[in-house]
Amino acid sequence: MTNTTNTAQQSSTDIRPFTIDIPQAELDDLQRRLERTRFTQELPEAGWDYGVPLDYVTKLVQYWKNGYDWRAWEAKLNSYPQFTTEIDGQNVHFLHVRSPEPDAFPLVLTHGWPGSVVEFLDVIEPLTNPRAHGGDPANAFHLVIPSLPGFAFSGHTTDKGWNTTRMAKAWATLMSRLGYERYGLHGNDAGSMISPEVGRLDGDHVAGVHITQIFSFPTGDPSEFEGMTEDEMAAMEHLKWFWEKMGAFNQLQSTQPQTLAHALADSPVGQLAWNAQLFGEGAVSDDFILTNVMIYWLTNTAASSARFYYEGQHGEHPTEPTTVPLGLAGFASDFKSIRRFAERDHKNIVQWNTYDTGGHYSAHQVPDVLVSDIQAFFQRLR
Repeated sequence: MTNTTNTAQQSSTDIRPFTIDIPQAELDDLQRRLERTRFTQELPEAGWDYGVPLDYVTKLVQYWKNGYDWRAWEAKLNSYPQFTTEIDGQNVHFLHVRSPEPDAFPLVLTHGWPGSVVEFLDVIEPLTNPRAHGGDPANAFHLVIPSLPGFAFSGHTTDKGWNTTRMAKAWATLMSRLGYERYGLHGNDAGSMISPEVGRLDGDHVAGVHITQIFSFPTGDPSEFEGMTEDEMAAMEHLKWFWEKMGAFNQLQSTQPQTLAHALADSPVGQLAWNAQLFGEGAVSDDFILTNVMIYWLTNTAASSARFYYEGQHGEHPTEPTTVPLGLAGFASDFKSIRRFAERDHKNIVQWNTYDTGGHYSAHQVPDVLVSDIQAFFQRLR
């Protein structure tokens, strides 16, 4: 990874052009590690009951060794302008893709774990240049797509406390530094937690926040469950299933992130299996999975990305509801947001759409649906 300017002559707040350029020696080392993988054993016909299955991992590893082309994905990422800057003592990497439309509206797209900026590659063109995709040029956006501090090309965090609030402050600083006085945000996964916080902290400049999950949960007060609809009860059951069957990543990373990180930093297949638990079999393309995993592996950010969960568990959380205009696009195979809880935590929900398609990575799975929802949300606010 290289900055393409002389950093010795720059201040820490400068915007520095960035190019991804992984040394071939690192790719050769990865290939040797993959060739020498010692696979685990598993029970017959275990499926996904005990975790990510052996045959699923084996299939991905075979493609990783013999078919996957990192250089092609590196070139695709490098086809978009990339930069780094220092905010609050932390390096922040971001794509900054300006629209050809001069009146385009600034929009921040924020990913989560185990994703990366790769989540949004399929929506960059239709969001920045809708005219070329048969859309209304009035719906164009200038896009800022950062890598979370501690993730990917932003590199390791070097001090404690990088929770959603601190990341939100960093995003507000970034948009100010780029010269944007009014802007919007879209977030997925961790981005769905960070983006509303930017609205809370920088409400004078944030026009609205669009997210794919609203992580509002019951407080334990029995009155909250009175009169729940059938759909709301189904959403509660889905939430219960998820935490009982899929919650290991959250439990470990919020309590002992460093313990697992030793294994992930040493084994690319370990990194693959740990990340793949939340990609799901057949839900996204193999290239999508491996490119995200490659970025974690090549930047050695297993530990620092996992620490985001620890900081969220141990830090303070705002207690007052947000008031910035908020919109939800909920997708079929994803977290089920429950409106009665969402309205307790967010007092200005102006759009609530749910779809019978897509999943947790809607920007990759159903980009046209997500783009249309984002455009419709900001039409009334920009």
